[in-house]
Amino acid sequence: MGSGWGQDWIWGLGLTALTIAAHAMGVVMTAIVLTRVKDHLTQRGRPLRHPVIFAASMVGAVGLLLGALHGAEAIIWAAAYVALGAIDTWGHAILYSLDSMTTRGASKVFMHEEWELLGALEAADGMLLFGVSTAFVFAMIEGILPIFIRTGGRRRRGRP
Repeated sequence: MGSGWGQDWIWGLGLTALTIAAHAMGVVMTAIVLTRVKDHLTQRGRPLRHPVIFAASMVGAVGLLLGALHGAEAIIWAAAYVALGAIDTWGHAILYSLDSMTTRGASKVFMHEEWELLGALEAADGMLLFGVSTAFVFAMIEGILPIFIRTGGRRRRGRP
């Protein structure tokens, strides 16, 4: 083990802290926007015209934003792999990072032996990040349901 596991832990915990902070910032900013949308919709005093489309659109938009956030976090890890010389090419580093973050682990790309622990630390980070995303989507859906239930889940005839 050339670099020793100490460097793996230092880099791994640092990258974990960085990506979790970035993820928290993205989730909080998204929550602020969603809260404003919800407040606007509930204050207007009229039921939604198409609550199912609204709910599906909100979940889809949040899913897209979270996917982009996870992708950006994988890029951060991949950049560290290349900078440290743990993986030689950018393409392999991205593939390895996405594979580790999602805990899939089937890419057949391998890190240089002295940095192997770093991939396991990214997998642990990925579980935390996806856990935060899952909790956020669940909370968001819970916030949308009262709007959906208030409107009766259907378009009301005779109303704009």
